[in-house]
Amino acid sequence: MSPWRFVGRAAELNRLISTATGGSGRGLIFSGSAGIGKSRLLREGVAALPTDRLAVWTASANIATASLPFGGMAQVLPTDQPPGLTAAGLLRWAVEALNQQAAGRPIVLAIDDAHLLDPSSAALTYLMARDEGATVLATLRSGEQFPHPIRALWTDDLVELVEIEPMSVDDTSRLLVQMLEGDVDNASAERLWRLSEGNALLLRELVLAAKQAGEFTKSFGVHRWTGRLELAPSLTDLIDTRIGQLTPGVRTVVELASLGEPIGIDLLIKATDAADVEIAEERQLIRVVESDRRSNARLAHPLYGEVVRRRCPVTRKRRLEAQLADLVEAAGARRRDDLLRVAVWRLDSGTAQDPLQLLMAGGQAFAGFDVPLATRLARAALDSGGGFGAAELLSTMMMFGDQPAEALHVLDTVEEQATSNHFRARWLVVRGLVRNWGLSRESTPDELAVEAKALPDPADQARVRSFEAIMRLHKLETAEALRIARSILDRPAAPVSARGLAQCMIAHLQAAQGEARASERAVASVQADAPLWRTDMPYLQLALELARGTRLAIAGDLAGIDAIVADEFADLADAGDFRLGAGYLAILRAQAARLRGQTSEALRTSLQACAVLATSRIYASLAHAERAQAHALRGEVDEARAAMADSDEAHSPIMAILYPWREQARAAVFAVADDLPGAADVLRKLVWRLRGDGFAGHEVLALHDLVRLGRAGEALDWPDDLDPGQTVAERLAVLANTLDGDLPGIMSAHAQAAARRSGPDLMIAADFFKAKGLWVYAAEAAAGAAGRFRESRAAEPTTNANRLMGELLSHCDMLRTPALGLSRPALTDRERQIARLAASGVSSRDIAAQFYLSTRTVENHLQRVYAKLGVAGRGELGAALRMVPDS
Repeated sequence: MSPWRFVGRAAELNRLISTATGGSGRGLIFSGSAGIGKSRLLREGVAALPTDRLAVWTASANIATASLPFGGMAQVLPTDQPPGLTAAGLLRWAVEALNQQAAGRPIVLAIDDAHLLDPSSAALTYLMARDEGATVLATLRSGEQFPHPIRALWTDDLVELVEIEPMSVDDTSRLLVQMLEGDVDNASAERLWRLSEGNALLLRELVLAAKQAGEFTKSFGVHRWTGRLELAPSLTDLIDTRIGQLTPGVRTVVELASLGEPIGIDLLIKATDAADVEIAEERQLIRVVESDRRSNARLAHPLYGEVVRRRCPVTRKRRLEAQLADLVEAAGARRRDDLLRVAVWRLDSGTAQDPLQLLMAGGQAFAGFDVPLATRLARAALDSGGGFGAAELLSTMMMFGDQPAEALHVLDTVEEQATSNHFRARWLVVRGLVRNWGLSRESTPDELAVEAKALPDPADQARVRSFEAIMRLHKLETAEALRIARSILDRPAAPVSARGLAQCMIAHLQAAQGEARASERAVASVQADAPLWRTDMPYLQLALELARGTRLAIAGDLAGIDAIVADEFADLADAGDFRLGAGYLAILRAQAARLRGQTSEALRTSLQACAVLATSRIYASLAHAERAQAHALRGEVDEARAAMADSDEAHSPIMAILYPWREQARAAVFAVADDLPGAADVLRKLVWRLRGDGFAGHEVLALHDLVRLGRAGEALDWPDDLDPGQTVAERLAVLANTLDGDLPGIMSAHAQAAARRSGPDLMIAADFFKAKGLWVYAAEAAAGAAGRFRESRAAEPTTNANRLMGELLSHCDMLRTPALGLSRPALTDRERQIARLAASGVSSRDIAAQFYLSTRTVENHLQRVYAKLGVAGRGELGAALRMVPDS
């Protein structure tokens, strides 16, 4: 693995450089644990210092030189020391030598691992800082003994001591991209970050071991860690060194903590010996943390557990797990997660005898969206005689684990056990879920309708029909879906989970219809009842997120999307391998990034969604469509076409409800390939279809895409002469007067301004889009305004529009859209070259010399550029050039 580029630590790096170049003479020392990144930070900072103005001396202390006089400074002092000098004389000689080498420049002493400096070097460092005004930059390892002169640096206020924090999860993710030479999914990055605790050295060892063991899979360019961990010998040795030799009693403490963390401190003391627990804490093998007014013991580092568990003999491990289960059960298993923990310990120790305990624990794991664990517990419950309930849970988990055929087999084996009407209803629901969303059987809702009629209990009927309703919505049978959902809500006997699913179906439909306030109220009502349905139907959360996400995306509510993807469900879905949830939320992230013009992030997250949903037939087509949108925004024609083809291949009729997003993506692919008539035709047909389906919320977005293509004033040519002659802008105005939220009104204002070719009104629209954070739409409106102002030769308004455009595009990555291209004047290659040099501050004379032209010719080129861009001079070139196409 090649050395990686420096990642993160921008604040610390800037602080180091500022300290060295500020002239205050006060230094900076970074302390932290081994592998945290102190040395790399120091090297990067020193490399950025101006050596023409500063005398920068770099030394690296180590154990080999710690006993040699001036050994730590051997790299910066002259090789020949004067003979016969006392210790004080040698110290003065070293000070003078450094001053001579500096030749009058301020001195910067950069010392890595300063805690290993020999006494003479430590004293020299202190004297240079105190008496000579040198700036000391250094690193120290936390927990080590420091030489007294080094400690005096901060006690005498000659340096500032700063503790380096572990890498953030975002920095870890960026580092993983370099290590793996490709993107890594969020869940893998999160797990590796937690395991390494943000330590770059440990992260490197973990990744190396996982790569060598083949524990990274790759799909759509995204790496995903299986979670299986192979510890390299070097990493095991490092952890063994930190753990050290253990007495039998302390070893038991550490083993119990590794198997049961977090484990109550009182429970741990009861299971072992208080003195051994105290020793383990003193040696920093365990740490005691407060949680919910309880004191819990955890291992001091997650990797300690990996090593300890592997070293623990199987028989002892099983005995300790059984002991933990006995202790918690004897204490009453009062904590919320005690049931799950005890069941896992029983299962791992071979003492599991109660299928009901395993089944209840499996349900709790599923409620936390931990699909692998819930699957394991459900299978164990079924094998130990759990009957229908265990089979129901296991088949559900197999469905969400992309094993629909296996799930159907499990259900078929217990059909005869579904003897009561209640069990029959539950069996029908899971079988319908598997057949519809797992196997894409389009006849499933019709079959459920027939089966539900045979159920005498209204509550059982409501449970089955709630699934029929949402399946029919997804198939675009909206009228029947709505009728069924309302009938469920009209039944007082309907279970809360059935009512919640019916409300989610209605909320999704309302979002598509542009009834944002009603949709929001329905979602809030379902969320408020979550404690009542979470245990019975955890996956109702997915229907809730789809309804909520659809509303927020249609409304352009980026803050709302940010809140969803930062919510607990997103973390649980990622950590628990709940792929449908994690994949859909990744699509939402991509949509928000796309609307912000952050095309790199949009592409990255859409690719992650494609990778997570690679084996799904539910949201995979939407993930590929969003990938096509990201490529189209970036001007990547071939990639956009390939992504759209993947979307078409992955599409299933059971998810026809996704067509508005997919057709918008298709239009974007046509547009990026410069087939604007083709794009407009796709959007026009989409608008016709959306009006027929009553999806006014989606229709606004499709109409606005036509505005972005320059079609605001064109007639929609409705089929059957519906509203003959009505233009795109006129239709948007009609919808803006009837729909909820501010976005329809803003898009209508943009359309009206574009149709009237009004520069001032386009600027107003740009400001409104800007206020919502919709940078792409805002930049396009500003570009349109600049074009109109150029036509009227209005110099100051053109300058203002170009300035706004530059500000907006500074928020964006690579961005190529027809709306920007249509408003941008074409420059010749030579004009573009000269303009870019002029914008960067190069004089006309120097530009002329570079291209073997006369200065007058350069000025003539610039005047033509100013005229084309509508700018007054060089000061406005930078912003305007952002709008100029590369070719």
